[in-house]
Amino acid sequence: MRFNDSSPIYEQIADNLAAQAASGFLPPGSRLPSARDLAVSLEVNPNTAARALQVLADRGIARCERGTGYFLAEDGPAVAARERRGRFFSEELPRFFARMEELGIDMETIHEEWRSRTAGTGGSKAADGGDAAEKRTV
Repeated sequence: MRFNDSSPIYEQIADNLAAQAASGFLPPGSRLPSARDLAVSLEVNPNTAARALQVLADRGIARCERGTGYFLAEDGPAVAARERRGRFFSEELPRFFARMEELGIDMETIHEEWRSRTAGTGGSKAADGGDAAEKRTV
């Protein structure tokens, strides 16, 4: 996982795990890596990893079981998907629309592109199968 300067590392870790939950890569009830294992695999401070797990619990995506660790909540994938959709509509889509206007692209052109990318896939995923980076484990 590559970190950027746009948000704290613990938030980026939490968002990555939430993306895996929303995509179905992590099934409900599955055990999440311990803070120590997460810290080692991502080469971050264990406190940073622990904070990321706590953020997931605070957001209702994970639950902490005393003595055994963090698990993906039964409704965790749905919660994560709702959060991601909300962020898309409030942050990404306005930037996309501004860029469309800047480049003189209309919605019909976008519809045509969408139809060509989703041809034969039922319209649920891009023709390339979606973002492979979101499907990777942490």
